[in-house]
Amino acid sequence: MPISRNLRTQYHIKDLSLIISFLFFLYLLLHLHLHRSSSTLPSFHTNTTLSSNSSNTTTTPTTLRHILFSIASSSDTFPKRNDYIRLWYKPNSTRAYLFLDRPTPISSLSTTTTLPPTLIYGNTSKFPYNFQWGHRYAIRIARIVKQAVEQNDSAIRWFVFGDDDTVFFTVNLVQTLAKYDHDRWFYVGANSERYELNEYFSFEMGFGGAGFAISHSLARVLARVLDSCLMRYPHLYGSDARVFSCLAELGVELTHESGFHQVDLLGNLFGVLSSLPLSPLVSLHHLDFVDPIFPNMTRTQALEHLFEVSNVDPARILQQTVCYDTLNSFTVSVAWGYAVQVFEGNHLLSDLLSVEETFKSWEKKGEDLNSETHLNKALSQYFEMGCINRVSLKRGHDNIIYVCTAPRRVDPASSQMFDQGRIPTTAGRPTG
Repeated sequence: MPISRNLRTQYHIKDLSLIISFLFFLYLLLHLHLHRSSSTLPSFHTNTTLSSNSSNTTTTPTTLRHILFSIASSSDTFPKRNDYIRLWYKPNSTRAYLFLDRPTPISSLSTTTTLPPTLIYGNTSKFPYNFQWGHRYAIRIARIVKQAVEQNDSAIRWFVFGDDDTVFFTVNLVQTLAKYDHDRWFYVGANSERYELNEYFSFEMGFGGAGFAISHSLARVLARVLDSCLMRYPHLYGSDARVFSCLAELGVELTHESGFHQVDLLGNLFGVLSSLPLSPLVSLHHLDFVDPIFPNMTRTQALEHLFEVSNVDPARILQQTVCYDTLNSFTVSVAWGYAVQVFEGNHLLSDLLSVEETFKSWEKKGEDLNSETHLNKALSQYFEMGCINRVSLKRGHDNIIYVCTAPRRVDPASSQMFDQGRIPTTAGRPTG
């Protein structure tokens, strides 16, 4: 039966071929799975043109020189706000551009070397804008993302954007951004303090006044599509809403960092600054609309004083610590470098972590909300005034005591005195 034998041979060959094909298919699936697992970037983030820009920068820690600041200003606001920029901009260590609508006689200002170089906004006449209560300059501010990238600085890992009344704490900003891989797509920022603004614009939008950061890999992709994207959003109000919308089209969500502060508030910020979240202070904004943060000082003087403390201990500036003096039945709340509050009795920690409404909202520009209640609850409040070689107590209105202490370097171990429930002896104990 030669025919039957040949048929069996053919069947064996066919079965063997199927088995080999099946095993080869399994090998391909396993190889593909292992290849995907080893990849650190999602497929939609991969861009072949970025490989040359992502060389070996990951081998060294991120520093301030790896960050490029782009500050939106105008010829009208810049003369009034350049002192804010001088607080944080250092020519020898900070890379920044100041964007203006037209050349400004900066040379007439003193100490011009303490200001960033200027760039002029690009022409935006071709872009539509139809938000009824807004201003067209929102488009030109949004486009500074593209203009900053076009400076072609290959050493930049992060592009940071803010306003001319945004004050950055650069050491903390570096610490915050260093947590993330700049070769991946990151959009880092924070919401507004006002729920209704977050609800209107989006809880996933980084508010521009607080400042937001975009990793270099994402910024270069965004710059290529920004102009075409802006044509689709003539109905939006501000520049940050436009940048957010274009990033959303790329599939990028906001990475929330609570150290950025939009400060959509008015008046007395004591309640906010004395109970900030435990996150390094990165920025403050809208400083023209709030009272000086220290008493008996101008806004600029108060901020200069805050920066003196920040230069000594930047990571802990305005960080809240609560301790209990069980012997004398006092509760102490410390906002590092800013204020000390001493309360009679033992208060619940959760009550002291909540924000006291000493400020005003944008809609209610009348009396402070609940500020009188807050001041009456405190036995005393100490502001760290930084007087030289003396300790003095000055009682003000509403039972506030201002304390001047000799400035000193902060030993990291000194914070333990609060954990152990002891009130600093240099401040003394209020009487009367």
